[in-house]
Amino acid sequence: MTLEQKKILVVKIGSSTLVNSEGRLDGAYLSSLAFQISAIRDAGWTPIIVTSGSIACGLEALDMTERPSDTPTLQAAASVGTNILVSAYAHAFERYNMLTSVVLITRQITADREQYLHVRDTLERLLDLGVVPIINENDTVSVEQLRFGDNDTLAALVACLVKAQLCVIFSDIDGLYTANPFEDPTATLIEEVASITPELMAVAGGSSSTVGSGGMITKIRAARVLMAAGIDLVICNGRNTDSLVRLTAGERVGTRFSPLAKAHDITPKKLWIALGDTAKGAVIVDEGAREALVSRGSSLLAVGVRGVEGSFAREDIIDIIDGSGHIIARGKAGASSSEVTLACGRSQKEIKGNELLANLAQHPVVHRDDLVVFE
Repeated sequence: MTLEQKKILVVKIGSSTLVNSEGRLDGAYLSSLAFQISAIRDAGWTPIIVTSGSIACGLEALDMTERPSDTPTLQAAASVGTNILVSAYAHAFERYNMLTSVVLITRQITADREQYLHVRDTLERLLDLGVVPIINENDTVSVEQLRFGDNDTLAALVACLVKAQLCVIFSDIDGLYTANPFEDPTATLIEEVASITPELMAVAGGSSSTVGSGGMITKIRAARVLMAAGIDLVICNGRNTDSLVRLTAGERVGTRFSPLAKAHDITPKKLWIALGDTAKGAVIVDEGAREALVSRGSSLLAVGVRGVEGSFAREDIIDIIDGSGHIIARGKAGASSSEVTLACGRSQKEIKGNELLANLAQHPVVHRDDLVVFE
């Protein structure tokens, strides 16, 4: 059975969900999770788990009460903790006759098309064999420049990689709220999201947890890519004992981000652009350029750019913003910020006649092959 024929669910479990109030790995929680995974498998779903928690487990085993700031110690803790974490998963799942495997991924692997396809093929074979893959970033060897930085991003990448039907991100709250519920008692749960608006991005605050690396904003960014790829995302409270069972039974749980009516083809190359490094800068486009990008799948030409934010070089990742300040796309720059700034407000004829803009006279600011549109 191919990936397209399977009903695949990717669930991301954060450190704040896996550990108890004392910062220790919660065995009882893992047992309840194993029960849920077993139940949804019986219902026809094929689950993949993206887990955090290796560093937290390592710090506990090494009797470190505070998270260290130096990379070698963090990587040492990840090395110790990975062994503990995957053993705990294996033990909990064995009770329900489920075999688990560990897959450690770095961003460098997913940036290389050949390695990316090898990862996909390995996951497909594991699923064929009835194994539940336990995926984590390889914190033992990853350096800052090659890290995903949070497993929300990794979960989105895996979901796109295996063409999942549903991605679930477990949080320490019930979903996305109109405000931070820890600070504002009037905050209400947003049950359904059909588009990522500037207002929605504004309500996403930082992480409320002391053990995790992601916050609500990283989940929203993951949702933006998954929606473009045609994959549903649900953010819900991972501590509820039946969230997965209820979700797969069709019940409303947490906040659901519904995919676009027409999904975009998110290739491995475009996945890297969408989920890679933080954008180095941005370009502001006029309404005509916005329409061409969103409705016609065009490249971004210099004549459609009305402003530049930040400083970026050719081949840096940049955001593309409309006149209201909303990010509509992300892509790889075909020119530097200095070139694009000089071209702003000029006609195509003027650009062609300026020897300093020879590059933009022949090439777009962002080529459509290097462009991910979020709408």
